[in-house]
Amino acid sequence: MPKKIKRGDTVLVVSGKDKGSRGEVIAVDRKKQRLFVEGVNLVKRHMGRRRGVMQTGIVEGEASIHLSNVVLVDADTGEVGRVRWRELEDGTRVRSVRGSRNG
Repeated sequence: MPKKIKRGDTVLVVSGKDKGSRGEVIAVDRKKQRLFVEGVNLVKRHMGRRRGVMQTGIVEGEASIHLSNVVLVDADTGEVGRVRWRELEDGTRVRSVRGSRNG
């Protein structure tokens, strides 16, 4: 899987129960092609008492969503679309967004 979306990026959910919501990527699982987005796909888990666990009882947290259900939001322009790589004049590669969706 290419490194198109990484931790700290802002993404727009385009499919599923949270369609239309935006959030920051918390973590990425490249092997399973899934990512955790802040405030998206919230689930409740029953946590028992364990060593090192601060909170017990019913805890609400984010569950993972598939990479294909999100598109990247450009941090500079706010444009939403697919990721593309551009090579600058000095030879460095930069991620940019090809605007294909309306946010």
